[in-house]
Amino acid sequence: MRPEQANSVDTGAPGQWGGPAPSVLVFDVNETLIDFDAMLPLFDRVFGDQRVLREWLGQLIMYSMTLTLSGLYEDYYSLGEGLLRMVGRVHGAQVTTADTEELRTGMQTMPAHPDVEEGLTKLRNEGLRMVTLTNSPPSPHGQTPLEHAGLAHFFERQFTIETARSYKPAPQVYHMVAQELAVPPSACLMVATHVWDTVGAQSAGFTAGLLTRPGNAPLPIPSLPQPNVIAPDLSALADKIIETRRVS
Repeated sequence: MRPEQANSVDTGAPGQWGGPAPSVLVFDVNETLIDFDAMLPLFDRVFGDQRVLREWLGQLIMYSMTLTLSGLYEDYYSLGEGLLRMVGRVHGAQVTTADTEELRTGMQTMPAHPDVEEGLTKLRNEGLRMVTLTNSPPSPHGQTPLEHAGLAHFFERQFTIETARSYKPAPQVYHMVAQELAVPPSACLMVATHVWDTVGAQSAGFTAGLLTRPGNAPLPIPSLPQPNVIAPDLSALADKIIETRRVS
């Protein structure tokens, strides 16, 4: 067997935890549970091209990491607004205050992906503890994005990186969750649609499940942590997690 085959990504075969089965599922929120594509009309109107949404989102991820690596912090929504103006300059598009306000509102009110409620219901019925860990700041005067999407009742707690003032995938963010829940990192499984999030969580001692939503795929480099479970949507991922736990 070639080395790359020996370290290839598994898609949920039994016994993939490398230890006791995880008892806490830690969910990313943005793109994993709620759908950024709800903001496509804004980008179509401002830029005349819906594809700029993905460009802006890539910048949002890159600059959130840049702030943490630089020892700086700005909240997720303010960073998103500033980057909308920056991308506007790159494309020669005028971005108004009304546009940035619409973006902030959009980031707080995105709907759930259609597969999410079914998947969460399966996992809740299995008796697993479930929490969220998001880059979005808390909403002291209104609903969180999770509450607006109608998903908050599934979760024991909603964690935000603002507590640590560091963005994922900084290890202290994942450790914060484990410490607050009084469990070892190995008891936690990170569910995310971004490989940078699963790699960060696994480097902090978590196991991980990857949702390969459109535009996302495993990173097949043998020296890097690979997700323990992979599926195209949350309902299918829930089935694999439950199956793997029962035979572990």
